[in-house]
Amino acid sequence: MIPKETIDKIFEESRIEEVIGEFVNLKKSGSNFKGLSPFTEEKSPSFYVSPAKQIFKCFSSGKGGSVVTFLMEHEHFTYPEALKFLAKKYNIEIQEEEQSPEQVQLENEREALYLIHQFAGNLYKENITDLQEGRAIGMSYFKERGFTPDTIKKFELGYSPEDRNFLAGRALAKGYKKELLLKSGIILEKGDYLNDRFAARVMFPIHNLSGRIIGFGGRTLKKDKTVPKYVNSPETDIYHKSKVLYGIFQAKKSIIKNDRCLLVEGYTDVISLHQAGVENAVASSGTALTVDQIKLIKRFTENVTVLFDGDAAGIRAAFRGIDMFLEEGLNVKVILFPDGEDPDSFSRKNSPEALQKYLDDATDFIHFKCKVLLDEAGGDPIKKAELIRDIVTSVAKIPDPIKRTVFTQETSRLMDIGEQTLINELNKIRAKDFKDQAKKRGDTAFAPTPQQNDEPFFSVPVEEVVVPENKEDFFLKNQENELIRILLQYGHHSIQIAGEDDEEINIHIAEFITSALDEDAISFGNPVYQAIYNEYKKQLLSNTVPDEKHFLNSQDVEVNNAIINLMEFKYELHNWGQHNIVIIKEEDLLTIAVETAVNRLKLATVQKNISELQIKIKAHSNDSDLQELMLYNEAKKQLSAILGRN
Repeated sequence: MIPKETIDKIFEESRIEEVIGEFVNLKKSGSNFKGLSPFTEEKSPSFYVSPAKQIFKCFSSGKGGSVVTFLMEHEHFTYPEALKFLAKKYNIEIQEEEQSPEQVQLENEREALYLIHQFAGNLYKENITDLQEGRAIGMSYFKERGFTPDTIKKFELGYSPEDRNFLAGRALAKGYKKELLLKSGIILEKGDYLNDRFAARVMFPIHNLSGRIIGFGGRTLKKDKTVPKYVNSPETDIYHKSKVLYGIFQAKKSIIKNDRCLLVEGYTDVISLHQAGVENAVASSGTALTVDQIKLIKRFTENVTVLFDGDAAGIRAAFRGIDMFLEEGLNVKVILFPDGEDPDSFSRKNSPEALQKYLDDATDFIHFKCKVLLDEAGGDPIKKAELIRDIVTSVAKIPDPIKRTVFTQETSRLMDIGEQTLINELNKIRAKDFKDQAKKRGDTAFAPTPQQNDEPFFSVPVEEVVVPENKEDFFLKNQENELIRILLQYGHHSIQIAGEDDEEINIHIAEFITSALDEDAISFGNPVYQAIYNEYKKQLLSNTVPDEKHFLNSQDVEVNNAIINLMEFKYELHNWGQHNIVIIKEEDLLTIAVETAVNRLKLATVQKNISELQIKIKAHSNDSDLQELMLYNEAKKQLSAILGRN
């Protein structure tokens, strides 16, 4: 874990305009910088960077935050990765908080495994040029596949020779320990001998997101049927195949640029597509698709196109993968290659233009599934009913209610069946899913139960019902915005208020606001604002008045976005002073601004409580509620008088 002092130092020494300037062409605009958005395609610049506030704001995409937020959004770094990137750039030493001896040993072993894999990768790579066997077998194979020298270099392809002690002998001579070589999985122990797991195979290194080699895939070129065609690295402390995608390091920038990921099955599929100019392709590393791999894709895009062979096995694999992607909220399209073709062979047989045209004709999952299943069903009505249920099961997995509705409507059109019938079936499926999930959590009371007549327990899924925002909610939301903004921007300032006997008292704005809200037990309806307020009070107890920067340093994305929205870039005022025109600033009227903001929030809260009580009384009146309503009405009257309202 990186100590807080180091994190603070990284934020203090990082210059946001310098860092973002490496990715965006920025031009000076008053006290700020502006440029074209790196997140959207635009012709007029709407991307602003404020050196004074050390924040950025992209008005076309709505993104904003600190220098760390930018790296997380643009480069898809994790929070620690972004901090380490900045520390390296500004020569800030990161000394992780003291670890236990076991943690230190584990970290050292992990680093040693990385070094062993890089050593092996370099050796395999050199073999195809420096070793006669490597040139004759390894390089010949790659050339036969049509891979160019640049492609071979890009993916660090190599060859492991027939000599089973080739790698082990050189690794031991280099000083790598036998125990760690065995732990890497690259080396196997048989009796008194150390053998290379991948002897006599062409090598495909597997990289993590930062480009470090974490494992290998090795393909034999022998015709012996008893020898497995592919051998992959075993699970290690640095390689978990269910969490890795082959080619993700080489593809991530193209995935972001195209806002789409192409998922294929094999190593050579990825390599051939990249060589043909389609660089946003990755593979599932020879494993069945996993949720972790889908989440890895989702870090870079929410759009995925699944490329499958045209055989029956490929189609069934496509169905399984589609449902998993839908469940994670991704938008899925499918491309099915002709029988006997795969992405590797198709890209080698066709020009880059023809390949791109074929890929552009991707089918969304609903059309793909309807076509395939309808072909299978023929004219059989029973099979058609089963396929409709199959399709609705897929649609039911979509978490977004609007997308579910759209696909339900499209299914209704394609299958020529009533939309309400599909909604009824979808509701039953989702009800069962909710119940199953609740059982897994042990929360049987929460699980909805369909009615006995087997009709849907709601005609529209519960989360799809949108309650319009009433005027009380709107007023309250605006007042919460304003008070949090004042608290963050001016909390460290002092104001004068009237004390006992009308004596003027100096008090910090932070103390005044928190005391006023706590006195009447006022809380925020916006959970993000409540979290900010709770953290604010926590810092006050430590005699620290936090400002916007304290919260911008947070790795909580929602908090970051909320703070940025409260710090919107303002238009710069001209120097009106030279024309003897006095501009009254908010700082000059702080006492009035703060007291007004507090009273407006109290009034908004009272009005919301009155509205809720009126609804409650209308449904079931009692003396206690009526008495509470009278008190709230009196409070409303007093606050309105203070604020000068009728």
